[in-house]
Amino acid sequence: MTEPVFRFAPSPNGHLHLGHALSALLNARAAVALGGRLLLRVEDIDQTRCTPDLEREMFEDLAWLGLHWEEPVVRQSDCFAFYRQALERLQDMGLVYPAYLTRAEIKGFVSGREAEGVSWPRDPDGAPLYPGDGAVLSEDERKRRAASDAPFALRLDMQQALTRIGQPLFWEELGAEGPALFEPGRKISVEAAAWGDVVLARKDTPTSYHLSVVVDDARQGITDVLRGQDLYHATSVHRVLQELLGLPVPRYRHHRLILGKDGRKLSKSNRDTSLKILRDAGMSHAELRKRIGL
Repeated sequence: MTEPVFRFAPSPNGHLHLGHALSALLNARAAVALGGRLLLRVEDIDQTRCTPDLEREMFEDLAWLGLHWEEPVVRQSDCFAFYRQALERLQDMGLVYPAYLTRAEIKGFVSGREAEGVSWPRDPDGAPLYPGDGAVLSEDERKRRAASDAPFALRLDMQQALTRIGQPLFWEELGAEGPALFEPGRKISVEAAAWGDVVLARKDTPTSYHLSVVVDDARQGITDVLRGQDLYHATSVHRVLQELLGLPVPRYRHHRLILGKDGRKLSKSNRDTSLKILRDAGMSHAELRKRIGL
């Protein structure tokens, strides 16, 4: 067995919370338990929301957690050329198309169909599948938007991608903590069609999470992806992209989530209690570990 390589990959677009602490510490513990390495990747694609101040505070949080990682730290903002190359390969396969519908237009169309009694399909995250420009826009309007340099998203034609692959895909799912780290994995069937035509890039953003994460994991030699259960179903999309791009396939380990009092997972956007607030309030490492079930 090759040396295990884990990674923790936070985004400096808000303050880290207890869920990030759990993920960071589980990756660190797994790397030690399995005699492997831990890398840190800064996922700062969103150059508007990701700021130097937030990145500095993120590193302070990780140091407070006692996390140790190898240098140099990889930043996605330095890797746009690699994402562009991957996107161009998929475009050369004829698997990527520009989509001009706005979020409001998608929402309006789907709401209208559902009001008519149509059960519109939704992806595992609950978002409605993309209906296609032709379902909403006339041919003249589609041509007008293309000619006027209107905003667009570049989407993967999922059905064409699966047809090109032509065989069932799987991933290996293993345990994320404790004795389960050492137990045999399970073979999980990929169900990528449930995601529809996912976004790979936008006019003003050269990549998406789905595209960048598979490129980064391959470039960094990641063997074990240990991340939250909320990304379990997204693994199907990642396996499709790995297969199309000829990338190595890591083992996957999806850990439990830290939930708020209302039962939802913690989120930066909901301003859930940050690690900075907790450490400024004097929380000890022992209290933190107890709080997150370690």
